[in-house]
Amino acid sequence: MTAKTFTPAPWPRRLRSQEWYAGQSRDAIYHRGWLKNQGYPHDLFDGRPVIGIMNTWSDLTPCNGHLRELAEKVKAGVWEAGGFPVEVPVFSASESTFRPTAMMFRNLAAMAVEEAMRGQPIDGAVLMVGCDKTTPSLLMAAASTDIPSIVVSGGPMLNGYFRGERVGSGTHLWKFSEAVKAGEMTQDEFLEAEQSMSRSSGSCNTMGTASTMASMAEALGMALSGNAAIPAVDSRRRTMAQMTGRRIVQMVRDDLKPSDIMTKQAFENAIRTNGAIGGSTNAVIHILAIAGRVGVDLTLDDWDRCGRDVATIVNLMPSGKYLMEEFFYAGGLPVVLKRLGEGGQLQKDALTVSGRTIWEEVKDVVNHNEDVILPLEKALTTQGGIAVLKGNLAPKGAVLKPSAASEHLLRHRGRAVVFEDIDDYKARINDDALDIDETCIMVLKNCGPKGYPGMAEVGNMGLPPKVLRKGITDMVRISDARMSGTAYGTVVLHTSPEAAAGGPLAVVRTGDIIELDVPNRRLHLEVSDDELAARLADWAPVHEQSTSGYAWLHQAHVEGADTGADLDFLKGCRGNPVGKDSH
Repeated sequence: MTAKTFTPAPWPRRLRSQEWYAGQSRDAIYHRGWLKNQGYPHDLFDGRPVIGIMNTWSDLTPCNGHLRELAEKVKAGVWEAGGFPVEVPVFSASESTFRPTAMMFRNLAAMAVEEAMRGQPIDGAVLMVGCDKTTPSLLMAAASTDIPSIVVSGGPMLNGYFRGERVGSGTHLWKFSEAVKAGEMTQDEFLEAEQSMSRSSGSCNTMGTASTMASMAEALGMALSGNAAIPAVDSRRRTMAQMTGRRIVQMVRDDLKPSDIMTKQAFENAIRTNGAIGGSTNAVIHILAIAGRVGVDLTLDDWDRCGRDVATIVNLMPSGKYLMEEFFYAGGLPVVLKRLGEGGQLQKDALTVSGRTIWEEVKDVVNHNEDVILPLEKALTTQGGIAVLKGNLAPKGAVLKPSAASEHLLRHRGRAVVFEDIDDYKARINDDALDIDETCIMVLKNCGPKGYPGMAEVGNMGLPPKVLRKGITDMVRISDARMSGTAYGTVVLHTSPEAAAGGPLAVVRTGDIIELDVPNRRLHLEVSDDELAARLADWAPVHEQSTSGYAWLHQAHVEGADTGADLDFLKGCRGNPVGKDSH
């Protein structure tokens, strides 16, 4: 594949912000004059790049709680490079607080940030992100507007420890919760462990969705090399922020845009990187959505094609044993990208925000710990990419993360135990009278983009206590929901079409036999074609229908997980026309 060449735009040229600030007209004086009430001198409006620092800080987004301080370092870098930084608070969808699920608001955040970028006098944007949905939503916005943009992540929190054991945020939440239900841990011990789960600023310290998406931003070329893994409280995170502030000014001068960087090559690099790091299944939905915004044709088939033969070499929870702190000390994502390049699995000519190719950025890095970033012969799994399953139960696809699954369950045939929605699951799962054992397949319906609504992270259903008490820690689970990137297990997710849209999942019945065959990418409901057609003909929606507000808009316009679960009217790059001044 031939690399897309990039030629910097001539400088000086008239910048977008000058449509607001240049000249002596009434409108220009109006725009400049109001901003001057903050004490900005007149020569700041002389044609230097105005950089919008799009900040997802919020007291209710704990992972991003330190971003206001980090923004000051970005500003310093912008000032140093001759730009004019303006901090812009933008929609922040917190994973830990938003109900019914933060995923429902990813698209709203992307739409809000897009219009904030399009409607205001900025020439370039620094995307300050961290908690799960903030990274994809701001990248989606940048892709839609195509204003020069660069990512700076907040970084992961430090390692947690409980009684000498590493505690992975999220991963150990599931592990300890199951241990309590199995009688292996007391509730008081669980509460004691809580204190060690989040011991510093930053996002999850596992390879959960936050760190996965930070890695995706770097692999896409949308962040400076090394950005993904630096801990939030490490001084090098602040240095990275300042260097990012410097770099965005030059990107504006060169007119280096998201569409120049996020090419098909870049997306293929991201997919392979996700396999190598044992990244979250949530990356599938987010990467598909970002590609849809920038106008790159990317499908689930690309995920399977590019990721199938990629070995998982990052030994991090939930797939392995270490945490993000060790990953950073070992060399971080650049080491992984170098390994992919050496193995012929990296599009080396893909451009990055640095103005250099991705291979130029990583070719000389060194692995400082081969127990954290493993040699190929010691890989956690030789096929670590996201497995895309198809069959009569998932005509448009479903996904599974092999590196987090149990090998003995990758081929499994079992009796379905069906939960019609998450409330049904919660009402019945702890009842010892439930007819279920470890050979069964748990099926959860009506938890997809339309059904929940928003597609919550409930796909990794906790096992029944009576099964846990046998010492069983994993069962096959199938749903149209998502799973936290910090979670683990043999879990089939994103089943499409979803139940609420009348997909085959909607008509699975308890007692049906389901076959899962991951090596052959097959998910099959053992009923005849005629029986399946008859069931679907009799089907009627049972999920709650929203009648107003954003929930209605979301349910009416959200697409399926197989294409990224974006709103249908937001697809494609719409650019950043200045428009008319109404004053």
